[in-house]
Amino acid sequence: MHDETLAIHGSYTPDSTRAVAVPIYQTVAHEFTDADHAGAIMDLETPGFHYNRINNPTVDVLEQRLTALEGGVGAMAVSSGSAAVSMSVLNLLSAGDNLVSVPQLYGATYTYFAHVLPRLGVEVRFAADDRPDSIAARIDERTKAVFCETVGNPAGNVIDLTAVAEVAHARGVPVIADNTVATPFMLKPFRHGADVVIHSLTKFIGGHGTTLGGIIIDGGTFPWADHPDRFKLMVEPEPAFHGVRYAIDFADTAYVTRCRTIGLRNTGASLSPFNAFLLLQGLETLAVRLPRHEANTRAVASFLASDPRVSSVSFLGFADNPYHELGRRYLGDRVPSIMTFTVHGGRDAGIAVFNQVKLFKRLLNMGDAKSLITHPASTTHRQLTPDDLKLAGITPDMVRLSVGLEHPDDLIEDLDQALAVAAAG
Repeated sequence: MHDETLAIHGSYTPDSTRAVAVPIYQTVAHEFTDADHAGAIMDLETPGFHYNRINNPTVDVLEQRLTALEGGVGAMAVSSGSAAVSMSVLNLLSAGDNLVSVPQLYGATYTYFAHVLPRLGVEVRFAADDRPDSIAARIDERTKAVFCETVGNPAGNVIDLTAVAEVAHARGVPVIADNTVATPFMLKPFRHGADVVIHSLTKFIGGHGTTLGGIIIDGGTFPWADHPDRFKLMVEPEPAFHGVRYAIDFADTAYVTRCRTIGLRNTGASLSPFNAFLLLQGLETLAVRLPRHEANTRAVASFLASDPRVSSVSFLGFADNPYHELGRRYLGDRVPSIMTFTVHGGRDAGIAVFNQVKLFKRLLNMGDAKSLITHPASTTHRQLTPDDLKLAGITPDMVRLSVGLEHPDDLIEDLDQALAVAAAG
């Protein structure tokens, strides 16, 4: 099936009730038929539901649907995008290991890498920039993964994913790619060498600013067993789960199986069935929302680029954008609906625009049906030092827009009046 069809019908067949909407299985647990059945499920010998901290039928449909859209082998949904980031890397890391990351990251991800993981004994090595050779220079024998965002938020940079995967794989290291901004309708990272894909489902997939969620999707291609010294967590018997050797006993789905049985089972960052239901509703309309997002963003970006009160516009759809060609290579003729701009007058003028909008909502989210605005240096990336901000591609005067589904003329009128107030001092 095509993506548009998978997003609506994938991985669900109505049961005896013939309900065409995926039911909300609002239950804590599922009954075993007998002791043998219980043991088989607990030992992963047979698939099944037992305790909803670990799996749930409603959540399972969401997981299977996104697995199909991304072209993976299995997925695990969690309570938020940040939980997906955390659990995706902790699935591989132990104290003394390191993670190599691009510096252009969502603020909460940057903070987690820069300040939280080091307290657990994990070193995070930020590359000087997002170029493959800069990433390769940071990899050593203790590196367990390379992390990137396929399209950076809010920097708007596009990763040369094929080249990054090549340098990582040459050193025996997997690539974890956050595909939140692009979504699987614009970019499928597994086709370009990524080994694990994550999403904040809160953003474009949910699409309405109502529901938190995240997901981790396993590409099923990384040869864990070929690197037994580097990936002992995957190869050696797991004492926390019946001595399972994930890379041997679950060769095709080793990563996601360990993520669920160790990460989710023991930390409990579960996605609720009701949230999964709402996210499924959002996913059904993603294919028709994205073109409207894009068209509105092109109109807004063109207005801002022609306005003398605006000093710069960073939009992937413009030919002079430094990532335009990479965008064409990986996204085709599509562009995401996030963009940034700066205003004459610096930081104060940018904050004035942020303060004066009437239709745009001053939020930290993105991918909403509503148009959103934020000033990254004072909100999502407020905790970063000036040097960290520069490394992440964020200037003090940068304003980020997530352009929604309203009429573009209304959005332009709102920005016009806010710019007028900012220009007046």
